[in-house]
Amino acid sequence: MNGLQRFMGGSPGQVLLRLVVVSFIVGIVLSALGLTPWEIVDKARQLFFRIWNMGFGAIEWIWTYFLLGAVVVIPVWIILRLLNMNRS
Repeated sequence: MNGLQRFMGGSPGQVLLRLVVVSFIVGIVLSALGLTPWEIVDKARQLFFRIWNMGFGAIEWIWTYFLLGAVVVIPVWIILRLLNMNRS
């Protein structure tokens, strides 16, 4: 494996195909939730301005969202790592 493949986690073609498939699936889920790309960009912009305007008071607000996301992301990551160990 060369440096680019190691960085990307596989050949560029395979990674591109995986990203297209995952993007399509996430797009379906976000559409079902009624979200649009512009709403996501607007929410990110609002997040930046809230942090900027609130200063250090935003740290607690960010921490709450971090914990909310971590409750989902960390278990999924652990499961995926365990499944990948079985493949090796």
